[in-house]
Amino acid sequence: MAGKSGHEWKDGAAVAWSIAEVARDSGVTSRTLRHYHAIGLLVPARTASNGRRYYEEEQLLRLQQILLLRELGLSLDVVAEVLAKQSNASTIQVLGRHKEWLLREQLRLGQLIRTVDSTIENLRKGGEMEPRKVFEGFEHNPYEAEARERWGDEAVDASNQRMQGWSEADAEKARTGYTRVHEGLATLKAEGADVLDLSVQDLIQLHYEVTCLFWTPTREAYKGLGQLYVDDDRFRQTIGNGDDSLVEFMQAAMNAYADNRLS
Repeated sequence: MAGKSGHEWKDGAAVAWSIAEVARDSGVTSRTLRHYHAIGLLVPARTASNGRRYYEEEQLLRLQQILLLRELGLSLDVVAEVLAKQSNASTIQVLGRHKEWLLREQLRLGQLIRTVDSTIENLRKGGEMEPRKVFEGFEHNPYEAEARERWGDEAVDASNQRMQGWSEADAEKARTGYTRVHEGLATLKAEGADVLDLSVQDLIQLHYEVTCLFWTPTREAYKGLGQLYVDDDRFRQTIGNGDDSLVEFMQAAMNAYADNRLS
């Protein structure tokens, strides 16, 4: 938000923005901001005699953190818990991981845009495109061949059939869900959370829901998936990005979830 839209306090010590300005610039409704105030998650810098709320830079940065953690799939209770424990160092770490994910998404979407532009241009000219060019930028499952060998064509075909019946919400959950789980678990682990904490188990619940978009694992199958994550170098890199302890933390959380919630 530009400082010009803010209002200096009478002593000139700070610049503050009204709730309407914060709502306009952040995309968060005034009603939501009032709710955040009511539950103590985002308390304004001051409230005027007429009840109007004003926010300083400190509150704007806190709102940014709230929105980031919500994007990772954390509930408001968990967001409050994380923010209460967070230091400047851990905040920078979380933002750094999120920036890396955004940059990867930017590259992927940029390639898709170039592919679509190229297709449009070729269609206009009546030319033909090489198959390789048609599909540049689209994500492919590098594990499908291995999955067919390990679990059989029937299981993989059944999973592909499920995917054809996805709603837009399902597709979005499948695209972003695992990343939200990995980043959320990294944040909670850094703050010293236990694998049995509700905040951790809520993220594992999301992981299970995403997994069920493809297949529905039993208790033992889900625990086996967690073991696969630990045993396979590719999964360890994808999940932990070099931090094997995060993968082990996730496996322990998955085991706890399977023991307590699955049959």
